[in-house]
Parts: sequence; structure tokens; C-alpha cells
Amino acid sequence: MSAAINMHELLQLVVDEGASDLHLTVASPPILRISGSMVPLDSPSLEPDDTERLMLEVTDDEHKKRLEDVGGSDFGFSFEDQARFRVSVFKQKGHYGIVMRQIPSKLMTLDQIGLPPQVRDLLFRPRGLILVTGPTGSGKTTTLASMINIINSERDSHIITVEDPVEYYHEHNKSLITQREVGVDVKSFSLALRAALRQDPDVILVGEMRDLETMSAAITAAETGHLVFATLHTTGAARTVDRIVDAFPTDQQEQVRVQLSATLVAVISQVLLPRQDKPGRVAGFEIMIATDSIRSLIREGKTYRITSDIQTGGRLGMMTLDANLLSLYEEGAISLEDMIRIADNPSALMEKLESGKSR
Repeated sequence: MSAAINMHELLQLVVDEGASDLHLTVASPPILRISGSMVPLDSPSLEPDDTERLMLEVTDDEHKKRLEDVGGSDFGFSFEDQARFRVSVFKQKGHYGIVMRQIPSKLMTLDQIGLPPQVRDLLFRPRGLILVTGPTGSGKTTTLASMINIINSERDSHIITVEDPVEYYHEHNKSLITQREVGVDVKSFSLALRAALRQDPDVILVGEMRDLETMSAAITAAETGHLVFATLHTTGAARTVDRIVDAFPTDQQEQVRVQLSATLVAVISQVLLPRQDKPGRVAGFEIMIATDSIRSLIREGKTYRITSDIQTGGRLGMMTLDANLLSLYEEGAISLEDMIRIADNPSALMEKLESGKSR
């Protein structure tokens, strides 16, 4: 680039524009993601020297070594007192690339996120497993941080979080909070979970259940009297249960179904969509709260019937993704195209919409 742009200027722009992400890659100008759209800056394309220099401005020696050894590294980075970022530095085509996601500095209430009041009651359960699921970038971390913030403010507990990297920093409030970063404080999620059980926890947050060992440890922690929060990259309650069960060897799957049926408290599945009524994005949710009927379906391997239980569980705070998308569309928050694109059953949703118009 002719006039060398520095990382401070770029991060200031991210903060000022309210962008969620900053992308820096060779042969492209810096790109901001604003309200879900990729917006290139009106500046020259980055050269290999630019991305290397910008990478060095945010990456410490340990992460530089990991970048060279394995081709990439993820970590948290604070920009003065203005914002915190989740940083991914990596190699591509032999050059350096960087993606920085802005972590909102102000935690939202569950109401602001769009969750029904019944979800709040789940945070005061003494034990069990609460899963927040969805694709990458769907806001799972924000939802979990807001939940932990409520527990921290209102419960007398010891909260242990295991994250990669730590994104939201929580201060001790009514609860004592211990935040451990994978790769910095502990080697892996599963090791941290096993250690957590010896550290007198009441609440455990697992940043990601990314392998069989971590899944098994999380279920065990929920079984042994702890409230456990975890994330998975799945969509929908039934698919989430299937994903966990299918991760185990066939001879263990029946036992896992029994364990899940006993420990699962709720599955909150979310997606993020661009708003059409104002700038920003809005979350769409599917919420399953484990009733006796749903526990039986999990135990018996009849997860395909969970959706119909969710459809009739509205008074408990349950909702299907499609019902939630329809209400967001009717409020004018999302477009018809986005509703249909994200829906589980687009044709049924369109039928419902048409029948509503004909009445």
C-alpha cells in the first residue's frame, strides 16, 4: 500500500463503524463486515509486507511461533479500553492473513438478545446441561456470556469457564469466576474439564465440545451435580442430540442417550440474520426445554419427534426456528428472502403465510 495503514487506524474504524469483523488478506483492501455484509475499504489492496506488518502489531511471540509451526493461531486482543477482539492469524498461499472479530463490550440482557423469560429460570437450576448451538458467527458466545453474567450477578456460586480464547472478561461479583484459556492456562478442553471437577465448581462453561473426550467430560460434570453450559456447531435440538450420540462408539450410544435424557436441561439453537428495519442483525432461535416427554424421546432414540413437542411447548418458552422466523418477518425485522433461506421447512412456512393472508 502506498500510505501504510496501521492496525490502530483499522481497529478504530471497526469500533467507529460498529463492524463485527475485520478481514486482512493479500491482494484485497481491508474489508469490514457490517450488519452481515462485507464492505471493502476505499484503499489500495494489501501487499504481503502489509499483512505481515499488521500481523506483527497484534501477535505476541508465543502465537507467532504457533503460526509458523502449525500455520495459524487464535487469541484474544484488547484495543486500548475501547474494544476486545478475537483474532485468527493464519497462512494462505504462503502469505499472512488476519481476521479480527469484535467482541461487544456491553453484555446484552436475554430480552435484548431475543430469548423468552423462561430461559432465565434455567440459569438457576442446580445441575444439568444447557447447550447453545449454531453455526460459526451466530452469536453463541454473546448469548453464553450474557447468561454467565446473570449467574455472576445473582447467584452465590463458583463459575469456571474454559474458552479458546477467553473473549468476554467477567469480574467477580456475587459469584467467584475463574476463566481458563486453552493453550495458555491449560492444554485442552477435556483436561480443563477434568481439573475443574476438583476445583469446587457450581457452574462450568465449556467454550466448545469439539471432541468425544470433551463431550463425555461435560456430560459427566452435569451428571455429578454441576450446571454445565457448552456449545456445538449444530442447528436444531434434534440434530444436536443426534450429533452428540453419533460421536460415541456404537456400543456406548444407548448409555449416552440415557445420560443425556437425564442431564439435558435445554438446547438453544441460534442463527444471525441481517435486519431490514434498521442497521444491525437479529437472532433467530429454536428453543427446546427438556420435558419428561422429550427425555423419553431422547432415551428411546426418537429424536425425529422432538420438533412436534417443541411446537406444543410454547407456554414453557419453547419455539421452533420456523415459528420464530415467521414472527420476526411479521414484525418487519427480517426479509421474506432471509426467512425462507434460513427456515427448516420453507414450503410449510410459505403455506402458513399464504393461509394467514387468505383469512
